[in-house]
Amino acid sequence: MSYSCVTTLNRIKEYLAGAALVAFDFETSPLDEYRSEERAALDAHKSSITGVSFSVSEGSGIYVPLRHRIGKNAARPEAVMGYLQKALFENTAIVKVAHNLSFEAMFLYALGMVVQPPCYDTIAAAQLTLKSNTQFRGLSDSGLKTLVPQLFDTELPDFGSVTGGRFFDELSPQDTETVRYACADSDYALRLYHIFNGWFDKYLPKHRRIVEQIESPTAVYCGLMRYNGLLMDRAAMEEKQAEAEARITKIREEIAFITGDVEIGANASTSAFKSYLYNDLGLPVVKTTAKYQEAADDETMILLSDWCREQKPELVPLFELVQEYRRWGKIKGTYLDGYLRHINSATGRIHPDLLPLGTETGRFAARNPNMQNCPRKDNDPVGIRSMIVAPEGCVLLSLDFSQIELRVGAFYCRDEKMLQTYRDGGDIHAQTTSVIYGIPFEQAADKNAEHYKERRTIAKNCNFGVFFGLFPRGLQKTLKFKAGLDTPLSDCERIIANLKSGYPQLSLWQEVVKRQAAARRYSETWLGRRRYLPNITSEDWGKKSFAERCAMNTPIQGTAADILKLALSRLIVGLRERPWLRPLLQIHDELVFELPADKVEEAAAFVRSCMEAQPFPEFDVPIIAEGAFGPSFGSMAEME
Repeated sequence: MSYSCVTTLNRIKEYLAGAALVAFDFETSPLDEYRSEERAALDAHKSSITGVSFSVSEGSGIYVPLRHRIGKNAARPEAVMGYLQKALFENTAIVKVAHNLSFEAMFLYALGMVVQPPCYDTIAAAQLTLKSNTQFRGLSDSGLKTLVPQLFDTELPDFGSVTGGRFFDELSPQDTETVRYACADSDYALRLYHIFNGWFDKYLPKHRRIVEQIESPTAVYCGLMRYNGLLMDRAAMEEKQAEAEARITKIREEIAFITGDVEIGANASTSAFKSYLYNDLGLPVVKTTAKYQEAADDETMILLSDWCREQKPELVPLFELVQEYRRWGKIKGTYLDGYLRHINSATGRIHPDLLPLGTETGRFAARNPNMQNCPRKDNDPVGIRSMIVAPEGCVLLSLDFSQIELRVGAFYCRDEKMLQTYRDGGDIHAQTTSVIYGIPFEQAADKNAEHYKERRTIAKNCNFGVFFGLFPRGLQKTLKFKAGLDTPLSDCERIIANLKSGYPQLSLWQEVVKRQAAARRYSETWLGRRRYLPNITSEDWGKKSFAERCAMNTPIQGTAADILKLALSRLIVGLRERPWLRPLLQIHDELVFELPADKVEEAAAFVRSCMEAQPFPEFDVPIIAEGAFGPSFGSMAEME
């Protein structure tokens, strides 16, 4: 290996001169006040860049020390980073390669830089390559220390053995092992770039485009969101936490008054509680678990409550109390205790991990905490959303795709009635109400019409489920447990039959998708993001049916995810010129920002232009992004 330590700007310029492709990697160390805090070196608010390595060709690399506490550092680190900002990180003529690009993007953003395309995240590339005939690598399979031994038959030096329990800034940058450790990360990121692209070109060319044009810019955007985080009203959260605890205690006492000394635990699902229900009370087993044991989930509580309403009405209050107990337990455990646990001591904000490849369809997932499950506007009993606030002088801005999956579904199935509704800016839920009930569109759209609310609720659930192969019994359960509607199975059968006859191209598209998936053993998005479905030809009806639903789900949900991520790639280009616009969060089809109060109109226009742009030439359905802003996430006014 040709690795060396470089401490002058001229040597850096010489090494990078003429390179069209540069891999880089940061070594970071905690600031003095956080050196006793675990994982502080990974937090851009609690640490700084100790040094940066580069590789422009396989087997070569330089390490530029910036803030080591011993040995010789580069003179004027700020001048070095200033040069690199223009010459590399924001240079649109050079491909920037990193393994876990969001981490590097976060530290650069802390210095006022936004990494610009073209860029390439080798950890995203790893997750879009196969580890078996039908299984893509997961995040846990994609670490550099895991990939290099598998793909290059060599072991990378281990951080612990190199540092000996010290922080990286306590090592001498001139030490051979320090240089080797730092440079190897860049060198092997560059090698992974070549080996993955070779694999893509041979087996899955469309996945190379997804990595380069979608996932890598998305990784940059994730770094920006991670750095900014969400400002929380801690005092309000702690007040609600105490209220929730008092409420849970009161409900537990009320349940105990009915059940005696039965231990119900934190979620009323203990074996003792199930024994009380099924043995002591002799209630029927209305549902079983996957292991054929008596169930005690929320659906079971609703079914048992319905049974008792007819057979043992005196027990109905028990099930209402259990559901209330669980609801408050969820509120306290997930949103109050859980969110409070993740407030950063340096910022007063929550900085969740956003995982852009966290699902098989390409949609985001989140953890530490899972902000994707933040309560909906219409189901937020204690005001969790209002505890996500903007600092003084600023507001939060939200832009949300309107019915993006339904628009993608209309694009795929080519049903003229659906397409025309969207092209005319019409109401697809009213159109579906008209279709399934055989009433004029004007009546379906009239809020004062008889049965308007119930019919629209049913139409909405049909719209969001039917593209994915919704069955009558599934519609019946969805309407009961999500909308509180008791709809006879025969009515659900009729509704779905009417829907399919009213949108004739929908059923045709579904059959074509299922046949293609059965022949290929996979489904994919319009841009070629692939999902293997080995059970699509299974003789087990349950497995085959699930695979068929995945076959229909993937093109729609996955293409919608691709459309959102393409918008992120446009956003990072414009964010460089708008440092006042701070990305905070992505929730499903929604993007949330923090910005000065006097910049709302300018910001909304910019973000809308990125979100509503035609995602690819064939897409001919209008895309709409609806805006709202306000001082907190729970008090946002709709924009025109």
